[in-house]
Amino acid sequence: MPGGDLRTTIATPAGKQRYVRRLFATIADRYDFITRFLSFGQDRRWKRQLVSLAAVRPSDRVLDLACGTGDILFEALRFRPRRAVGLDLTLRMVQIAHRRDARAVVCVGDMLALPFNSGDVDVVTTGYGLRNVPHLDVAIREIHRVLAPGGRILSLDFNRPDNRVVRAVYLAYLTVVGSFLGLALHRDPDTYRYIPESIRNYPGANGVARMLDEQGFIGVRIVPVLFGLMAIHVGTKR
Repeated sequence: MPGGDLRTTIATPAGKQRYVRRLFATIADRYDFITRFLSFGQDRRWKRQLVSLAAVRPSDRVLDLACGTGDILFEALRFRPRRAVGLDLTLRMVQIAHRRDARAVVCVGDMLALPFNSGDVDVVTTGYGLRNVPHLDVAIREIHRVLAPGGRILSLDFNRPDNRVVRAVYLAYLTVVGSFLGLALHRDPDTYRYIPESIRNYPGANGVARMLDEQGFIGVRIVPVLFGLMAIHVGTKR
């Protein structure tokens, strides 16, 4: 579909929800390659940094949201938490994660309605998850609900640079590269053009930090990644 149609499609929560479901089912088998390519091979290092910031303890119950093929979940498992579960909206992602390590506990689920009791989790992690939900405030509220008091949230995602020139160059780069990859891998330029389009409607690192504050998280901070083009959010439930 033309770029303008894509922007219109994801402009509403319902449209974005439908599009994201189809998109990630389509790209699941290429997901690891794409994240490595667009991050200049740094994606796994950033995820290791996120887990290091989480300071996972043996007594922790860890929930990795939008777990994809399991990178963050597997890194957290290295610290032998009491429990670690990966959740993703896309069945194919969950299947690939399970294939990578059959011992991993992974399930299909929606970040907007988490299948966990209140206070049932000590650490919530997510990589590229918050930007893709149709209702960001609802997702943050759900994360807050399932976390125990003192529980931690850590989120890695693209930033939306405040500087207009930097933002324009950044989005142009992602659009050109995304279009090329979409054509080469899926014969559809919009497949990865979704990334810059989703960033346009994203509140960015500072906006997400404010939303975390408003939902009751304390000690919220932003750890810049890739000169601030990416960001890791860290926060604690009051």
